[in-house]
Amino acid sequence: MRAALALVVAAAGFGAMAASAAAPEPARFQVSSTEFRLTLSRSSVPAGPVIVELYNRGEDDHDLALRRLGKGAVTRRIGIVHPGRAADLETQLSPGTFVLWCTLADHRARGMHATLVVRARGAKTR
Repeated sequence: MRAALALVVAAAGFGAMAASAAAPEPARFQVSSTEFRLTLSRSSVPAGPVIVELYNRGEDDHDLALRRLGKGAVTRRIGIVHPGRAADLETQLSPGTFVLWCTLADHRARGMHATLVVRARGAKTR
């Protein structure tokens, strides 16, 4: 009986380890904002869980919106970030091209926009 119980406990532990090993680590990238530019630390990330950090290096408040081009697009947002501060967004991104921009005042029109490519997981970067 004890041996059977030990086998069940060991199998349950192995299953939990396998499940956690199968879940991909989030990709991370930073978006630096200044007047009036967005600079991405990476031009592409793998699809799946992603952590986006908006770091405001400027003198004005900035925020960030990102949306996949195409149908069914959902806009994700990081709210206002004050100068010298940062904020994160944890989300899931599917493969495609995403536009990023600051939604405040005329910041987008003045150049605060960028493009991010989300590639299929396992695809190589160029």
